[in-house]
Amino acid sequence: MELELIKDILVIIGIDIVLGGDNAIVIALASRNLPDKQRNKAIFWGTGLAVGIRVVLTAVAVYLLKIPFLQLIGGLLLIYIAVKLLSDNEEEPEIEAKDSLAAAIKTIVFADIVMGFDNVLAIAGAAHGNILLVVIGLLVSVPIIIWGSKLILTLMEKFPFLIYIGSGILAYTAAEMILSEGNLESFFHTYAYLEWVMPIAAIVGVLAAGYFLNRTKRQAA
Repeated sequence: MELELIKDILVIIGIDIVLGGDNAIVIALASRNLPDKQRNKAIFWGTGLAVGIRVVLTAVAVYLLKIPFLQLIGGLLLIYIAVKLLSDNEEEPEIEAKDSLAAAIKTIVFADIVMGFDNVLAIAGAAHGNILLVVIGLLVSVPIIIWGSKLILTLMEKFPFLIYIGSGILAYTAAEMILSEGNLESFFHTYAYLEWVMPIAAIVGVLAAGYFLNRTKRQAA
């Protein structure tokens, strides 16, 4: 049971780090015109409020995933997000630098809410209804994202396979969400082998789709 708990926490931390790079960039861009002291305050309060809101949104998502077939829909959507993570070469988000502390904090919080949907959905699925896991994952990963964001982004650019590992984590989480769909419990009970086949198939499918999409883009270019 303890090993399962540790596994879930590590998965949530992995999801936070993989999907949190953009949020770290937003923090840097929104506060870059502020004096050093105000910049630190903007980072502290903006991130603190964003994390608090994200915990609430994830708790709501955890509750909503109990609605019939939403685990299935959420899992399929997460597979799409995992493939998109591999195939998208997103440019740096256009965030206007702010000259006041309040405006910078507002920008950080708003951008986090808008950009954090994939993160919220993925963590809600990985938490299996346990909001404590969400809080622990965020407490551990947020400092890593803020202070290690440049390192994480540099490593991902230098070692592209890290993106594939992140997408694999999302694919695994998606398969777990689908397997947790209550309305399909009897089906998965009848075909018990799907409990280990589906995660493998999801990971292989996502990685293959991402690879072929990227190869097609390179050939088209």
